[in-house]
Amino acid sequence: MTTASPHAHGVHFGRTDVQNAGMGVGIVLMVVGVLGFIPGITARYGELMFFGPDSHAMFLGLFQVSMLLNIVQLVIGATGWAMSRGEMGARRFLMGAGALYLVLSIYGLSVGVDSAANFLSLNMLDNWTHMVLGVLMIAAGWMFSRHSVEDRK
Repeated sequence: MTTASPHAHGVHFGRTDVQNAGMGVGIVLMVVGVLGFIPGITARYGELMFFGPDSHAMFLGLFQVSMLLNIVQLVIGATGWAMSRGEMGARRFLMGAGALYLVLSIYGLSVGVDSAANFLSLNMLDNWTHMVLGVLMIAAGWMFSRHSVEDRK
């Protein structure tokens, strides 16, 4: 015997799946943004610059970061957390920020790592990670909200 009603599909703790995904992504991005400012977690912390390719600090020893990139991650994460209070806001965050990460990835791949145009201090692993993150965010925004659209019909 189940107690789930047809309208409870995808609802957990009073939030829909798309809200949970949006909040989860937002929280992870905020944590990444904060951790990027912590010596030890960010290797070569003394080389952390505000922006530009001359920032050689490495988050987790893998991802090149700058103060500006950490701030951008914090802002995007906080935006996602705030927008995910509502179902449509969460969907818009996942789709919009996912598209933003795709654009950021394409930009980083096209300007190159050592270029002065690399103002966020992105290395190749950053670029590919942003591409995968963008695709996954767009997919989550679409997949987790498609039942909501069907329920409204």
